[in-house]
Amino acid sequence: MNYDIADRSLAELGDRRIEWAGRRMQVLAAIRERFEKERPLAGLTIGACMHVTTETANLMLVLRAGGANVALCASNPLSTQDDVAAALVQAGIPVYAIRGEDSETFYRHINAVLDTNPDLVFDDGCDMTTVLHEQRPDQPLIGGMEETTTGVIRLRAMEEDGVLRFPVVAVNDSDTKHLFDNRHGTGQSSLDGILRSTNILFAGRTVVVAGYGDCGLGIANRADGLGAKVIVVESNPVRALSAAMDGHEVLTSHDAAPLGDVFITATGDIRVFRQEHFEAMKDGAILANAGHFDVELDLEALGEMAMSYRELRDNLGEYTLPDGRRLLVVAEGRLVNLGAAEGHPADVMDMSFADQALAAEWLKENAPSLEPKVYVLPVDLDHEVARLKLEAMGCGLEILTEEQLAYLSSWEHGT
Repeated sequence: MNYDIADRSLAELGDRRIEWAGRRMQVLAAIRERFEKERPLAGLTIGACMHVTTETANLMLVLRAGGANVALCASNPLSTQDDVAAALVQAGIPVYAIRGEDSETFYRHINAVLDTNPDLVFDDGCDMTTVLHEQRPDQPLIGGMEETTTGVIRLRAMEEDGVLRFPVVAVNDSDTKHLFDNRHGTGQSSLDGILRSTNILFAGRTVVVAGYGDCGLGIANRADGLGAKVIVVESNPVRALSAAMDGHEVLTSHDAAPLGDVFITATGDIRVFRQEHFEAMKDGAILANAGHFDVELDLEALGEMAMSYRELRDNLGEYTLPDGRRLLVVAEGRLVNLGAAEGHPADVMDMSFADQALAAEWLKENAPSLEPKVYVLPVDLDHEVARLKLEAMGCGLEILTEEQLAYLSSWEHGT
């Protein structure tokens, strides 16, 4: 069912938090101002499967300001902020999400949004798109947007297999998304989630980061900045070399397992740390996952190994092994920055969601000429988002002279 807003004080709290996030999303605010005048999304119904946070709420309000009818469900069972959901429902936007929902409820909510017959879908992890392809193959759509790396990987696999049936914009591939949201957002918010659930001191500890893409790079750099020794586990030789030249130790998961105090996964792959690693980890080791799905830590194996389990603190579970060692898991192995904290700061989500809003406008205008493939937002729109963000930050952007532009476009350079 739609979200229950019987507790109006909850919705009022959500309103205040949405307002606070909105103050730090100046690019999205500028787009909203234009959308309110031009109504470029008029006549569209948009179904969104995203983390129900204050930042997402601001995006939903911008899409509505552009003329769209919007419905929202959660893209992760632990990422919903109930006060935000209540506030959106009170504002007239249907939300099908509640924090801690089970798998059955999670998919029922996705289908509830799809029952609104959306023209466009906003996805974060490709779950809604997958349901459309597997369970609703005849439901018509103009296209979709995908927010995160994991979802883009799934979409490209669908395109390669020839099963993708509508165009999708890989918003994650925009520079103003992955270079900032993934690095700075994931880097800060993942450590925020671990700190809130454990209250540990990072300085002097050994942090093992699995994966050195944009997300892993951000996590490693933030941990280093807090005084931790960072070990990186990476299968891609170029990324591994990059980590080494950034000053981090690079080891295999086998060699890193007995050394780490904190383990953070950001690979998008399955069973990154598993039984063979748990057997080698020290007493009190903390495990957290910054990947989209809760598959990177093999908690099924850990549960089978453990003699007992208990909730030690909010969002912190303790597994006691037969030899007395205790391994601690943050946020049930789910996305740590949203399961145990509030997700990325609004300042960085400003750019990601500006990309989403512009992608919706671009897709509506161009869908008739697009094939069922994965597309990247045009560079000029990417640069416009960056320009607006620089302006909001009070930064100056150099303007090249006509002579400089001509020099750069010519091959007839003299010495």
